[in-house]
Amino acid sequence: MGNSYLSDDNNTSGVRKVVPIILFLAAGLVINLFFSQLAIKFSIPLYLDNVGTLLGATLGGFVPGAVIGYLTNVINGIKSIDTLYYGGISILIAVLGTVFYQRKWFKSFWKTVLAVILFALVGGGLGSILTWALYGQGFGEGISAPLAHKIYDSGVGSIFWSQMAADIIIDIADKAIVTAITLLILKIIPKSFKEKFEFSVWYQRPLTRAERKAARKTKSRSMSLRYKIMLVFSIAMIIIAFVTGTISYTLFNQANIDGESKMGSGVATVVRRMLDPNRIDEYLLVGEDAVDYAIVEKNIEHVLHSSPEIEYIYVYQIREDGCHVVFDLDTEDTPGMNPGEVVEFEEGFEYVLPDLLAGKEIDPIISNDTYGWLLTIYQPVYDSAGNCKCYVGVDISMAHIIEGERVFIVKVIALFAGFFMLLLLVGLWLVEYSLIMPLNTMALAANSFAFDDEASQEEGLEKLESLDIKTGDELENLYRAFSKTSEDMMSYVDDVQEKNETISRMQNNLIMVLADIVESRDSFTGNHVKHTAAYSRIIMNQLRKEGIYTDQLTDDFVENVEHSAPLHDIGKITIPDAILNKPGRLTEEEFEKMKTHSMAGKEIISHASDAVAESTYLDEAENLAAYHHEKWNGTGYPTGLSGEDIPLSARIMAVADVFDALVSKRSYKEGFPIEKALAIIREGSGSHFDPNIATAFLHAEDEVRAIAEQQKNG
Repeated sequence: MGNSYLSDDNNTSGVRKVVPIILFLAAGLVINLFFSQLAIKFSIPLYLDNVGTLLGATLGGFVPGAVIGYLTNVINGIKSIDTLYYGGISILIAVLGTVFYQRKWFKSFWKTVLAVILFALVGGGLGSILTWALYGQGFGEGISAPLAHKIYDSGVGSIFWSQMAADIIIDIADKAIVTAITLLILKIIPKSFKEKFEFSVWYQRPLTRAERKAARKTKSRSMSLRYKIMLVFSIAMIIIAFVTGTISYTLFNQANIDGESKMGSGVATVVRRMLDPNRIDEYLLVGEDAVDYAIVEKNIEHVLHSSPEIEYIYVYQIREDGCHVVFDLDTEDTPGMNPGEVVEFEEGFEYVLPDLLAGKEIDPIISNDTYGWLLTIYQPVYDSAGNCKCYVGVDISMAHIIEGERVFIVKVIALFAGFFMLLLLVGLWLVEYSLIMPLNTMALAANSFAFDDEASQEEGLEKLESLDIKTGDELENLYRAFSKTSEDMMSYVDDVQEKNETISRMQNNLIMVLADIVESRDSFTGNHVKHTAAYSRIIMNQLRKEGIYTDQLTDDFVENVEHSAPLHDIGKITIPDAILNKPGRLTEEEFEKMKTHSMAGKEIISHASDAVAESTYLDEAENLAAYHHEKWNGTGYPTGLSGEDIPLSARIMAVADVFDALVSKRSYKEGFPIEKALAIIREGSGSHFDPNIATAFLHAEDEVRAIAEQQKNG
């Protein structure tokens, strides 16, 4: 059952899924019935009817446990319908059993004891309350009745609390044995075999436990779809229950009144036949002294006591001044009136008074007056001439009818509660596998998409495609559309990345072309721009190793600085060849002209940056060109910035630029030895150079030497 998987390509999959489910549920039912019948056969004062329920809950989950428990009550209800009313309690025990098992309570002795107590509070406590609501306060004839009598006789509490205490005590013993049997069976069953009992219906590739856990933990911005469906379902069921319950109650109420009216009419007919219409006036005049009066009264009294539902029986002659008593029997609570006495009309009878005075037949009357809430049946007694001599009145207590209706409502609620809980669990179970799980796994697969590299993209697409959702409805359409869109998007991303790489290569090559243009005018610089880029990369890597300026030295920053480093001297394109290529030292005036190359470079790059929407790359190129001749102590040019006011990229380039100039050969000097150049960098730390950057440069001496020596040897 745990590995069952629906597929439109396999017409027999439905059968293969249903058969194991039916067998699993049937086995649980058989176990429940076996142990319950065992208790009955050996007169064990326990129920033992929840072993299969707990096994279904622990092995399969909420649904099989609830179905087994409820169906057990249904089957037992064939013999005694009262068992059906307790179906909801069996479902609650199944739900608790599932929760306790999933939370591993049964691995701890004390938590197992607590579980048994909670089972008993549900089975015994709620069961006792339901029994009281159904049958009223009393000990009854159940298993717990003898113990309830003993508790009550000891003076501990009322009948109700004595019965509840007895029910809970009996249920603790019952659930302790049921739990022990269940745990013993679970221990015997091999672990590999247990996994086959997992109750699931997959409409996608079956998920692992870890995947299911992750899917169930998916959070929503407001209310989860799971709870929305539960809420809508619950509201719909409650509305249906209210409407059907109201209709049922109305019909039941009317049927009750009709039934009691027929019974009252029958009683009135019997009494009417006892009367001699021609002697009514004599009875009124002479009363109890009239011949046969006592015999008739005795016979009417027998009829009164024939049914507890009959409250009063009387015979009245209706006149304008009131009801003249012919017969009025004593009851336990109300003494009867003497013959000839007059009873005033009750308000509830005023609307039928004309018909009564006319001696007509009248419909049953419901009144709530002096004598209580009554259903009254009046039958006229006619003499041989067709004259109405009197009316036989039969009063039936409405309290008796209402009590029956109250019990009816409790039964309806109990039946609905059990059926509602079962439908809710089964419905949520189906929704979980056919809707919630597929949606959540799609969301998780989408969230796991990474576009960092081709391997990550392919892995994300494989995760999505591996879900293989086949619900056969709009959700499957969504999944297929989502999968296709993801695949197309990956192709598009690959194409964009390829084009971006091409553009990036073109951009870098253009930078090098621009740098070469500058170099072609400056015969002394050689590969200066290339070397400074390499030194800049070494410095930045070393700074990151040492944890310096790490908040600024992001991957993008490092890449931007390295790629834009060749542009740091782009402003030299504005310097005349006579100054740029002068073999000797520059005059003060020529040097001032040479110094303008930094701001000229800034302006050239700034113009290019204005035409580009994303200018981070050129921003660093602009900083390099403008400020790579600034000094840490503020004596540099063009603006005299100092310290960290100088952009980091320019401070890095300052070290790289000076070092490369020192080791490079010029027409007016030979290249300095590497040791001397390093010493000059060391001496300039804190004055010319940022001390952190200078130190990092010196710490990377091996890499620096490799490039410098390659330059000298080249």
